[in-house]
Amino acid sequence: MDAIRTEALTKHFTVGFWRPRPYLALEALTLQIGHGEVFGFLGPNGAGKTTTLKLLMQLIYPTSGHAEILGRPVGDVEVKRRIGYLPENPYFYDYLTAEELLEYFSALFGHSAAERRRRASALLDEVGIGAERRLQLRKFSKGMLQRVGIAQALINDPEVVFFDEPMSGLDPLGRRHIRELILRLRDRGCTVFFSSHVLSDAEALCSRVAILANGRLVSQGALSEILAVTIRGWELVVSGLTETALAHAQSSAGIRGATRLGPERYALELPMTVPPEHLLAKLVAAGATLVSLNPLHDTLEDFFVRQVAAAPEERGLESTRG
Repeated sequence: MDAIRTEALTKHFTVGFWRPRPYLALEALTLQIGHGEVFGFLGPNGAGKTTTLKLLMQLIYPTSGHAEILGRPVGDVEVKRRIGYLPENPYFYDYLTAEELLEYFSALFGHSAAERRRRASALLDEVGIGAERRLQLRKFSKGMLQRVGIAQALINDPEVVFFDEPMSGLDPLGRRHIRELILRLRDRGCTVFFSSHVLSDAEALCSRVAILANGRLVSQGALSEILAVTIRGWELVVSGLTETALAHAQSSAGIRGATRLGPERYALELPMTVPPEHLLAKLVAAGATLVSLNPLHDTLEDFFVRQVAAAPEERGLESTRG
């Protein structure tokens, strides 16, 4: 049994006032996500990611198709007890403190007063909220509210958690903190489904990803397979390289590009046809020092850009008819 499954999930909206017309928000989305996966749902702004999450949360209803969570329809009450959700722009009762808010959500799941206090304290610790937990939420920054939102999504110790842009508003330390939290969730068997347009998050966290563009699924698969591409060249970083030596190397060694990193320090890009050890020997003889040698291969960003660029742009219903 999959943790999350969608079959031909489709959503159309009607847009326009004087001349209403159909708009394709999501077309025939089919996904299977296993238990314990960290699954990245990627796409540019407006691709349909939030629409998908709202369909899974039954905040809106599909035009056609269906979805299941933990083997049950998405509207099943018992399933809702076993999942957590962070919306893209969470809004809370801002006159409450962070502690009061989490205790309130915990009470909705029927926890005792002692258990509510324990869960709220533990989760605020886990997301990095310290003494501020006793302040009203209206005094919180965007990043602090995001941390509280992540904590509320975990208040019931869910088996499946849905995060819509979980890193939004976080500073670099906060992003690292939440990445570590997501990996801890994975390690204890929780399925994490998160949408993002920040590809470094997916590359650091996900076992599999799906890419959405213009309401349509354009690619999905294991991240290891997507990134297992042929090396397309080498990056050679050297220091102590004079402009004269660089000019000579560029004219004789087939260097594809040179980026100045600092005084007499360069990153040189070589094609696969140029053995890096031959050029390195020449540069060392000219007084340069090797800093690093790295293979160049496609990143998730390269793959993402190609897939999104190739996706059809039309989103009216007429574009779906064959």
